[in-house]
Amino acid sequence: MTGRTRADRPRAWQRMLSGRRLDLLDPSPLDVELEDIAHGLAFVARWNGQTRGEWPYSVAEHALLVEDIFGRLEPGTEPRWRLAALLHDAPEYVIGDMISPVKGVLGEGYAALEARLMEAVHLRFGLPARLPVAVKRSIKRADRAAAWAEATALAGFSLGEADRLFGRPAEGALPSGPLAPLPPTAARAAFIARHRALEAACFT
Repeated sequence: MTGRTRADRPRAWQRMLSGRRLDLLDPSPLDVELEDIAHGLAFVARWNGQTRGEWPYSVAEHALLVEDIFGRLEPGTEPRWRLAALLHDAPEYVIGDMISPVKGVLGEGYAALEARLMEAVHLRFGLPARLPVAVKRSIKRADRAAAWAEATALAGFSLGEADRLFGRPAEGALPSGPLAPLPPTAARAAFIARHRALEAACFT
């Protein structure tokens, strides 16, 4: 009895609005488009949608917040690392925003899928497939600070609970203004605009 043919295997690609087919098992940088990422992230809700406001707080907005905080924590850093901070959750335009407890349950298979997609995104935009450890650590620090701000402002966490789970952000790390969920179209436009500004700074 012969094995399963390629045609028999479950579909492992997603068609994007750009017309690209992104293979989840072997993603190619050539199939990664900025507009697809921005659109997907703008329609993916952080905190499983459990946030205050007229609109869900999107991963696109979270990415913008993390990049801003990263710049505050690492003033004078190279634009390419700020671009990496903006893209730190880019795989979620394909696989959604999985909250940390669920990621822990799914384990290494999910982590490997996320890592493959992240490498393809990095290569598409001129970044190293794998970031330097120090840069990755700084982005994670900014990510946790953003999570603390979102948790306390939008997701109903007490200060003590957020401090325990995410750590209190360093003074001056957070923007002074309130977090306000945006309509998806506005979040998408803001993400694209910031990405293009950083990409231009990287290559000028």
